Amino acid sequence: MTPAGPLRAAARELVDVAVTVREAAAHATAALTDPALLRALPAAPAAGRSAYRALLRATTSRRGLGYALTGGPLVTLAAKAGAMAGAESLAVRVLATSLRLRIAAVTADHPELARDPLIGRLIDAAAADRDLDAVRALRALLRERGAARALSGLAPILGEVLALRALLDENPLNDTTAWLIATGRGRATADPVTGLSNRIIALLDTGEGAARRVTLTGTETARLSTRGSLLGFLGNIRAIGTTGRILIQSVEGPDGVIRHVIQAPGMAAALDGDSPQDLLGAFSSAVLDSNPYSRALAAAVADYGLPEGAEVALVGHSAGGAAIMNLAQDRRFCARHTVTHAIAVGSPVDFKRPADPRTWVASVTNQHDIVPTLDGQGAGTCFDPRPGWYVVDYADPTHLFPLCHGLEQYIRNLAHDLPEARDHIDTRLTPYRGPVVRTQAYQLFDRAPDPPGFPFLTVPTYTLSGAELPIRCRGGSALTACFAADRAAAAGLLKGTGFVPLPFAGRALVALHAAWNRHTSAGAYREAHLGIAVPGPGRPRLLDPFRGAALRRSGSFLVGSAVDAESVRAIAPRLWGGETHLAPVELRFDAGHARVTVPGAFTLSGRLGPALPVGDRDLVAYTAADGVALRSCVRTRGPGLLHPLPLLRLTAEPGSGHPLADQLRALGLDGARALLCLSSPARQTLRDAAVPLRPT
Repeated sequence: MTPAGPLRAAARELVDVAVTVREAAAHATAALTDPALLRALPAAPAAGRSAYRALLRATTSRRGLGYALTGGPLVTLAAKAGAMAGAESLAVRVLATSLRLRIAAVTADHPELARDPLIGRLIDAAAADRDLDAVRALRALLRERGAARALSGLAPILGEVLALRALLDENPLNDTTAWLIATGRGRATADPVTGLSNRIIALLDTGEGAARRVTLTGTETARLSTRGSLLGFLGNIRAIGTTGRILIQSVEGPDGVIRHVIQAPGMAAALDGDSPQDLLGAFSSAVLDSNPYSRALAAAVADYGLPEGAEVALVGHSAGGAAIMNLAQDRRFCARHTVTHAIAVGSPVDFKRPADPRTWVASVTNQHDIVPTLDGQGAGTCFDPRPGWYVVDYADPTHLFPLCHGLEQYIRNLAHDLPEARDHIDTRLTPYRGPVVRTQAYQLFDRAPDPPGFPFLTVPTYTLSGAELPIRCRGGSALTACFAADRAAAAGLLKGTGFVPLPFAGRALVALHAAWNRHTSAGAYREAHLGIAVPGPGRPRLLDPFRGAALRRSGSFLVGSAVDAESVRAIAPRLWGGETHLAPVELRFDAGHARVTVPGAFTLSGRLGPALPVGDRDLVAYTAADGVALRSCVRTRGPGLLHPLPLLRLTAEPGSGHPLADQLRALGLDGARALLCLSSPARQTLRDAAVPLRPT
């Protein structure tokens, strides 16, 4: 037995004494507050009243059980009031002595704690119930060492120090947590300092859990182990990183049976609130028996398609270890599959129990790693809360947190410093030590993510001319520039169409619209359109540009278009009609500058100028084909910027015979400056087929 052995044994016996005293106090309090006894007390003989007073003194006097009232709302209120006034019960004093013995036991195993004056000062102040001195000692430790080194130094005794403070302070809210930590009867249910309930915080982590298949990069795939082993599985977790993903692999064992391994990383602070691997998810994994992380793991396994009764091993690091233990506790999951192994590395899992008693559990923890102590049990424990588990609780020279918590350090320790532990776990993993025959990564979510573009892009589709319509663009950008053009020239271009130019201070209004549709259901393509503003068929003076496309009558009559994708140009007559040219359209935004180019036709470039935020605008366009007017529209969603004073100049390609260049020159727009612009750096769009209206 180590020198710390007798100290821990004595501490364990004192726990039993403290529990016995507390139970005796509960019985005494129940007798004192019995309604029948209280009604009979005034008429009781003197000896009876004397016995009642003696029992009351024994329950409340420091020479007896101390201030040990317990049970019932009023009695509990009185007990809390006494605690706030500094009254202590005998049970609390005995339990505090047990905690001091445990701190002494850890100090015997870690003599560097005894040699550290700052840590010694904090321990002495906490043990002596000197709140102000304890606060000053902690501040001095943090100031001198920094948070990382201070927490690393305290890690082996952190649970005992916090429980001791919670027992001896005047805060009644953390008493239950202190008793749970000190007696080893359950994980901490509240913060031992403030008494704030863990469940209140953890229940904020809501969601049914969801998983979606993802493809690993070539670099990540190359780093994966091709054979099953403890270090191989931990190396796989390191390879995918804390990116909100997990890994499921199928391994052919030495007996030819295919078995499966779920590998779960720990927390990543950089993830957003939709990932169960975020800070809140890591916390709830430790303090709850089921949370979105474990439910997302179950969803991934269901998608992976394991057969009923398939043998499964679970491996996790940090919060991933807590999550795989929660999965092992899920009776429904264990009814479908046989969980043979659960291996948690650097995880707070002391009070989690597999639903299947045949599951072999291993826990590997570094004594200077704070994370495994979050459930209240650390290196100083005098209990064995994990009977039947294979527990590796060790210390190495790397005391600095979070380095000692990193998976890289645990792998290094298992590879070089803990060969016996590594070999023992690998021996138990023999059924999984074979070639990997299948690998699938999953991105996890708190709840099922919306379909891409939901709800705007979630619309019915149909096929027209071999193309799926409407064309749905998940991400793109656009620029619309407006110009004042010669009204007579504009009317000449519209002759015979049934449309007339929209009156604009004696001129015609012309719009040049360009869009880069990066991610669409028809592939990526760029487009440019030149249109004359028209009031709509049969309404010569109507202007309603602020209505949505569904109700708007005014729009642009397209006199020329260009696209850079043959697949789109082929269906352009059904999309918007008119003449469409195939050309390498360019649209670029760059630090306040914009540039639109159709080689051989025109260039629009310059500064966009100051901007006002507005919403992106739907587009309505008209054309005429075979004597019939066509109306097309583009519904848009996304932010937009209105540039009232742009410094953009439009130039037609000199000497070019391109129809778009000829039309610009005919409208008098060669060298024209834009009146105003609307830019949309990021938007989504829906483009449907053009609809015939009536004969022109």
